[in-house]
Amino acid sequence: MDTVFRNVRVIDGSGGPSYRADVGLDGGRIAAIAREGGPGAGGHRPGRRRPSGRRVIEADGLALAPGFIDMHAHSDLALLRDPAHEAKAAQGVTLEVIGQDGLSYAPVDDRTLAEVRAQITGWNGGGPGDTSVDFTWRTVGEYLDRLDHGFAGEGIAVNAAYLVPQGTVRALVVGWEDRPATPEETGRMKQLVAEGLAQGAVGMSSGLTYTPGMYASDAELTELCRVVAAHGGYYCPHHRSYGKGALAAYEEMIALTRRAGCPLHLAHATMNFGVNEGRAPELLALLDAALAAGADISLDTYPYTPGCTTLVALLPSWAGEGGPEAVLARLRDEAVSERIRYAMETEGADGCHGVPVDWDAIEISGVADPDLAAAHVGRTVAGAAREHGEEPWATARRLLIADRLGPTVLQHVGHEGNVRAIMRHRVHTGGSDGILHGAKPHPRAYGTFPHYLGRYARDLGVFSLEECVAHLTSRPAARLRLPDRGLVRLGHRADLVLFDPETVAAGATFEAPRSLPTGIPYVLIAGRFVMEDGRRTGVLAGRTVRRTPAG
Repeated sequence: MDTVFRNVRVIDGSGGPSYRADVGLDGGRIAAIAREGGPGAGGHRPGRRRPSGRRVIEADGLALAPGFIDMHAHSDLALLRDPAHEAKAAQGVTLEVIGQDGLSYAPVDDRTLAEVRAQITGWNGGGPGDTSVDFTWRTVGEYLDRLDHGFAGEGIAVNAAYLVPQGTVRALVVGWEDRPATPEETGRMKQLVAEGLAQGAVGMSSGLTYTPGMYASDAELTELCRVVAAHGGYYCPHHRSYGKGALAAYEEMIALTRRAGCPLHLAHATMNFGVNEGRAPELLALLDAALAAGADISLDTYPYTPGCTTLVALLPSWAGEGGPEAVLARLRDEAVSERIRYAMETEGADGCHGVPVDWDAIEISGVADPDLAAAHVGRTVAGAAREHGEEPWATARRLLIADRLGPTVLQHVGHEGNVRAIMRHRVHTGGSDGILHGAKPHPRAYGTFPHYLGRYARDLGVFSLEECVAHLTSRPAARLRLPDRGLVRLGHRADLVLFDPETVAAGATFEAPRSLPTGIPYVLIAGRFVMEDGRRTGVLAGRTVRRTPAG
């Protein structure tokens, strides 16, 4: 065998009790599991010879688990820009699901690509003038092929699966106008979604507080979801509100996907802002009722209370109509800018989930122009405004214009009780929602998975370590319909993580958000060491994981 881990504690991803065993890997697969003191999952019985390999690692004190699956990642360009990608590799993530929140870089034409690059500069960089990625693709299949090529044809750091982004599809077909799609346009969007799924996408995402995806009606989304269902995919919406009207927004997605016969995965399923404090049980009751009635639902969350998005996303949807250049023109117009301010501060804009914006809770975490960082990053909008002797909206407006919609922000609007209650649910999975761009990113990008293990399982006892691992492995693998991942089983892919249950912890904090985890010495993809002794090896074992055909 290639590698044997001796005397390791196996947490197999099922949620069942852990056990001690020798685990052997060969040819990128799990080839032997010899349990201590009894028959093994690999057929080994007491007295039989323990597996041997070209490399044997004494792993007493470590736990071996399936590699973690990040169900909500924003590494769409990072995977092509950074061969190390330690943000995820060091956490034990072996697969990321990208193309999230309805906005990504395929399928596109030249016009749409330029518009999307400008729209989500705050998520991924890649804005006008950024030459760090070549953008040679236009279709979903071409983008997936580009990921597989990776760096000099050797691949990428970790595996990646892709969701067709509904907002990008709408931008390509309808544009950035707030109007219903015509029957011909709806047909063309359905065709593009079907093509993306046929080329390997695992489902479709939406960002229904982001333009232009938010302009889609329920009827339009239902038609697209029927296509997703027919191709064996799932729908992953960032729904219309996580603040005022959050429960109604969840109900809308459940009803819509049930009409379409489409599996539903709720993105970063939180209950935020003051209006939702303590209301997680209401959401969970809604989910339980739908599940009992036969709905196919899963969800993901990150184990932190603040959220993260772009500053421009907080504007009212009407201000985003027409695309990025139209937004900048409105911001420069004094009268229109005042309308935007009133909608955000008094009415509660739909971009800010129907809740009047609290500028003291909006922290600037990144800018596209590094010359703007020193005066803004790490400060709340209100705090930066006080330093400049102006009102908060004046600071926000000035920064949006100067940085061409590039600023990223943390929103300190979550509630710890809601976070803990939701993560316990039986259909919960882990998703970092990790935005890697910016001078001071949210620590969830570098810390989500060890934070689940160390803080919420070991320290707080929100769930057992075995149950926690199941949330991060077999549950997402089941949603993605990956029959040979997510469990430690004979013949399964050797995408594995070894961690120390006593010391595993997120190193990332809000003060030092790019610090790497502790207590995760080994990460393997297809049996190859991506992390060894806690250090990145340089191995590029990641490839795209493409949709398994329905049936």
